[in-house]
Amino acid sequence: MNMNLTFEQFPLKKPNIRTIEKKFNTLKENLEHASTKEEAIKVVKAYFRYVDRLMTDFTTINVNFTLKTDDPTLVKLMDIVNKVSPMVTNYQNSFEKALLNSKFLPELKDKFGEYYFEMVEVGLKTFDPSIIEELVEENDLVMKRSQIIAGAKINFRGEVLNLAGIAKHMEDLDRETRKEAASAYYGFYKENEVALADIYDRLVKVRDKMAKKLGFKDYTELGYLRLGRLDYDAKDVKEYRDQIVHDVVPYAEKLFKRQLRRVGVKNPKFYDYSLTFKDGNATPIGNKDELVLKAKKMYEEMSPLTGEFFNFMLEHHLMDLEARPGKDMGGYMTYFPLYKSPFVFANFNGTKEDVATLTHEMGHAFQGYESASINVPAYRSPTLEACEIHSMSMEFISWPWMDDFFGEQVDKYRFSHLADAVLFLPYGASVDEFQHEVYAHPEMNHEERCALWHKIEQKYLYYKDYSDEPFLAKGGYWMRQGHIYSSPFYYIDYTLAQVVAFEFFHRFALNRDRAFKKYVKLCRMGGKYPFKSLLKHAGLRIPFEEGNIKKALGPIKRYLNSVDDNKM
Repeated sequence: MNMNLTFEQFPLKKPNIRTIEKKFNTLKENLEHASTKEEAIKVVKAYFRYVDRLMTDFTTINVNFTLKTDDPTLVKLMDIVNKVSPMVTNYQNSFEKALLNSKFLPELKDKFGEYYFEMVEVGLKTFDPSIIEELVEENDLVMKRSQIIAGAKINFRGEVLNLAGIAKHMEDLDRETRKEAASAYYGFYKENEVALADIYDRLVKVRDKMAKKLGFKDYTELGYLRLGRLDYDAKDVKEYRDQIVHDVVPYAEKLFKRQLRRVGVKNPKFYDYSLTFKDGNATPIGNKDELVLKAKKMYEEMSPLTGEFFNFMLEHHLMDLEARPGKDMGGYMTYFPLYKSPFVFANFNGTKEDVATLTHEMGHAFQGYESASINVPAYRSPTLEACEIHSMSMEFISWPWMDDFFGEQVDKYRFSHLADAVLFLPYGASVDEFQHEVYAHPEMNHEERCALWHKIEQKYLYYKDYSDEPFLAKGGYWMRQGHIYSSPFYYIDYTLAQVVAFEFFHRFALNRDRAFKKYVKLCRMGGKYPFKSLLKHAGLRIPFEEGNIKKALGPIKRYLNSVDDNKM
């Protein structure tokens, strides 16, 4: 491993399926012919190293593609990755079948842990060579959606903006600007509605087809296993959503009405919802480079660990933060195993979300950095809902330094940050319930899916009025949520993590040093346990258990209720 490299120097290697197949076959044969436990362990370690190398190559292509979705060379490379990945899964599964059949299985379990082999068994249930064609189609469809979204070129008052650029103007103090920006933003989705609806319909049907081929009742069962959910199921999630309806939605309505009163607009419309304060939302001080310098100072002061981590990210150019034409939307953190390096992707647009996204993704990246020494690749990162605890908790850990980012507007930022976190929970539950219904009824057409979304909005978000925008009024809002396309059933994970992050918020208020140690411990555990077990080992409450959402919300409500936000 050469970590004198910067991200730009990470080589782009075109996958060669014949070479890959040969390597996996050799590893499998070596495992089957191992005559001692030491030989078998050596082969498994070689398998881990090869998977790390392969995933680094694939990730390098994927990251570069998301940075330049309109680059023909990267589009071709990404297309190859999309086609090769399912075949790689097939070769991995072949090796892992040999692993489970090894005469040294007890010794291998003792060496690498029982949980790894549980994950292997689940992985084998989610794949069969018969679904390779469907997996390739799924990858292609997700890529097409990304290209449509990243290719947005919206003419707005003499500028050509992408979706992140237009979203900034949806927070403008001038109401006509907000209205015009919101119309342009949702106008893009209306213009592309047919194409996006077709992509989603095909995704739902191809996923349902995969599930049926593998012997599942519907995609929900397969989707849960693909996400590694080994210690909870759809019934647990439904009961959890019911807690949100009972314990969160009424308070979310109060917060939303407080916001509308604060803004002071008579007869508020959907284009007023992005404005949080009458004199404007909190906005960060400085451009991208200045915000990065503030973050450097923050992480160096936070702890020696975080200072070392952030300077590593800077030294190796492991961040791409500015929105620009051709770049994919959203934000993410990914990881290059070979270089033991996280990478953070964002789309800064001059709003408070720049700081929230930076701290969020740095929470992910810090966990990846702290877990880099874990040798079993499957243990380096936990399941997705646990991953989001690291990120959402980091948003709160960073609070003492927000004065540097927002100056006199810091109180507005903290209040809106916490209020938005509460308001998010009903929306996150809406996305989840929508997906459960969609995959239970894959025969639905686009209009029926929009009607379903509208119905679910009346349950979780009834206090929002979209009657003045036909696209939203009919239930089109879900189309802007990329996770629904690319990562089915993932979205509830953000709400689960938010509830745990609320617990960290309270713990940091009580004893910062002790809470930070607990946070670092959680990060360093990586994914050595499934979600509920991980929380138990970390000494944190499990959101599914009755009453735990209410407990987590208590300190948040006390903070928000103590603030006279009308004076902000």
